Amino acid sequence: MASLQQLKVGEEESGGDQAVRETGRGKSRARAPSGRRKVTYGFHLVEGRMPHGMEDRHVAEFRQLDGGNEVGLFAVFDGHSGADVATYLREHLFDNILNEPDLDFWTDPMEAIRRAYHRTDRKVLKMNGDGDGSGEGKGKSKTGRRRRGGSTAVTAILINGETLLVANVGDSRAVLRDAGGAARQLSVDHEPLRERAAIESRGGFVTEIHGDVPRVDAQLAMSRAFGDGSIKEHISSDPDVCVEDVGEGAELVVVASDGLWKVMSNQEAVDEAGREDGGDAREAAVRLVDEAARRGSKDDISCIVVRLH
Repeated sequence: MASLQQLKVGEEESGGDQAVRETGRGKSRARAPSGRRKVTYGFHLVEGRMPHGMEDRHVAEFRQLDGGNEVGLFAVFDGHSGADVATYLREHLFDNILNEPDLDFWTDPMEAIRRAYHRTDRKVLKMNGDGDGSGEGKGKSKTGRRRRGGSTAVTAILINGETLLVANVGDSRAVLRDAGGAARQLSVDHEPLRERAAIESRGGFVTEIHGDVPRVDAQLAMSRAFGDGSIKEHISSDPDVCVEDVGEGAELVVVASDGLWKVMSNQEAVDEAGREDGGDAREAAVRLVDEAARRGSKDDISCIVVRLH
């Protein structure tokens, strides 16, 4: 595992009265090419001012794999109706991607990611007592307790500091700052109105109530997610996947939950993260989270900044 500094959490305050849950930094162990610095990352997570505990989870680490390859693994999982699904994804999704049965990750990484997302969702539904997601399980666990929890996911895999694979379901985002300073969103916001036709073709419906966001079956404010067995027939866990060459020019990537994106544009986020101030990725993540809180975000806010060059 790469060098990682995990800082004391739980007592520190951020953005007013929002308690810091996790914060830290790390860096690649791989030797940087001549003229380039090592890839570094920083993360910062705070609990929102909502009537529930912290439901966001994250992954930020480098792994050394067989064959001399190094992968940077970065993800944010924004749970809803509890943190169980987000916690499961944190513990299992990347392992499932890198060890997808019958398909070597290095042969077809994009397909390995898609298969792993689907396989992991099936396991989540089984864990939640929802059977295979067909609705047969009625969304209850073996104890009879109704469990409707789910989670977004945005995952970014950096291969040998050169290739970035981003996949997502839901509304957590990954945004790149290119060599010219422009923001480019690498993930897709899976919104009910955007995918209304697909939802209705599966037998679901989208509600639009004044004062509220559009929702699938009057429940979920996104059209794709892990879990959510009670409406699984009407939503999807199929990820959008993209591949990006970041070997030359790309400056950084911001990976964050919608607690950030609700109050900050993509360009504002990468501009703030790109301020030099010594180039510390953790300090950039802290600034972004604090600014989102200052702007009034009440949701949990999770942010990872990966400095590429």
